[in-house]
Amino acid sequence: MPKRVDHGERRRRIAEALWRIASARGLDGASLRDVAAEAGISLGQLQHYFSSKDEMLVFALEHINEMATGRIRDRITALSDEPPAPRIVLREVAAEMLPLNDESRTGLLVQIAYFIRAVHDQQLQRHAREGAPALREFYAGLLRSAMERGEVAPDRDPETEAALFMALVDGLGSYALLGVHSPEEAMGLVDAHLGRLFGG
Repeated sequence: MPKRVDHGERRRRIAEALWRIASARGLDGASLRDVAAEAGISLGQLQHYFSSKDEMLVFALEHINEMATGRIRDRITALSDEPPAPRIVLREVAAEMLPLNDESRTGLLVQIAYFIRAVHDQQLQRHAREGAPALREFYAGLLRSAMERGEVAPDRDPETEAALFMALVDGLGSYALLGVHSPEEAMGLVDAHLGRLFGG
């Protein structure tokens, strides 16, 4: 009887092999053959799931985002059984998106490699743009909730503040990768920003 293959697990194994390569040496030199070898499968088996490097990269990025969302949910649940305050949610999302540990560092490296390719590839660019409005609206919704609770000044514009928060976290992530800021310094700057936004 032929061995049953868990296709979802194999796709995840391929994605994780891609992450390891991206984390160690970037994506430019990583061929499908390299990823197949890292995943412990044949090139033909890999091509059964992904016909191109870009297709594989999109899947890997989406899988990273799903895992990050799960970790954010776990972080917030561990803090309290009650619905968390908007400020706590913003802080925990930032903590997951910054390269504070090996997992988030690898995730950010894959994301940067993806964005570099997307600058010159319209199909990838369209895919990359899709997530930004949703993330901005998620942040804006949290800020509107905080304003209703009296935690953020009513004269703040939630959409503007959401865009600024996105830019802050993205910038700190890049500088933390380069060693300009330590992980502790990056989170300290997030806390300073939230302290000002939420009135201390």
